[in-house]
Amino acid sequence: MIFTDCRKVNEYITNIDPMIFEQLRQFRQTIYEHLGKAKDSMFELMDAVLLSPSIPSFVSLSQSPVFRRQWSSTYAALQDGRIHRAKLMRQLVKEISVNEQPLLVGDSSLWLRPEAKTLQDRGFHHNEDEGIGVGQSYSTLAWVPEASGSWVLPLRHERITSFESALTKAAFQLKQVSRQLSVRPLVAYDRHYGNGKFLNHTAEIEIDLLLRLASNRCVYGVPPAYSGRGAPHKHGHKFKFNDPLTYPEASEILEVEDPQLGRVRVERWSHLHFRNAPKREMEVLRIEVIEPIGRRRKFKPLWLAWVGVTMPILVVYGVNTFGASA
Repeated sequence: MIFTDCRKVNEYITNIDPMIFEQLRQFRQTIYEHLGKAKDSMFELMDAVLLSPSIPSFVSLSQSPVFRRQWSSTYAALQDGRIHRAKLMRQLVKEISVNEQPLLVGDSSLWLRPEAKTLQDRGFHHNEDEGIGVGQSYSTLAWVPEASGSWVLPLRHERITSFESALTKAAFQLKQVSRQLSVRPLVAYDRHYGNGKFLNHTAEIEIDLLLRLASNRCVYGVPPAYSGRGAPHKHGHKFKFNDPLTYPEASEILEVEDPQLGRVRVERWSHLHFRNAPKREMEVLRIEVIEPIGRRRKFKPLWLAWVGVTMPILVVYGVNTFGASA
């Protein structure tokens, strides 16, 4: 919700539950204490960014009702301000509920800057809409507090330098956040991360992974027993997602009725791995809407990989997560 009038802000605040308001006040005070120098200017600049419906220029933020300082303080906030990122991250992680396994989500995004010739460390990046573009990319890791809705709490949001990749940056962020958690989180990533390289990067991190897989992926089963001659096999049966003739017998099959999608079929295969990550076993799931509700739209099957210690019960896990994802 965006406010451009301080009176509307005050009216909104007076209608907030006192307990929620006190929690919000304490949270904001803690964030303020982690801003280092020029914290007053930095804090009001952050409020101005969040509450401005549009930002035509950087200086225009000084005209926001919540920014009570002179326009030069906007530059002072960025020049002198130093956010204690490690302390701030630990404070944000404390907000995560550990009564049940927390759900984290991660992804990378591209900010094209073709005209910013003096911007340091620009690089060439692939953009699905415009092909190859010049700019900077960023990696984000956030906590999902609710089963429904669109609210998340960002825990880390950092630029991916030219010496890193989206996979290595995501693994670094997961390592930093998981160290602060008392329970093992479940982390979901899109298909850009559904490969053996990412599994190898995250092998030593105490997390469970739920990865979306491309529909043309190939995975392999358990290798056959050693015959006593030559080098032992590293891979077993080849499982090609786009070739049903290669599908092995499923470990589990479940059909559920989703109130929004219709009848959903979930198939699970166990003890599979990528060719370049033979030691990282995973569960592969195929989710397909076989009887849509009220519409003739054809849903493509959704492929997922789960990697962790103990696979959740499919009958419970599938209805809430896979149905919505499909």
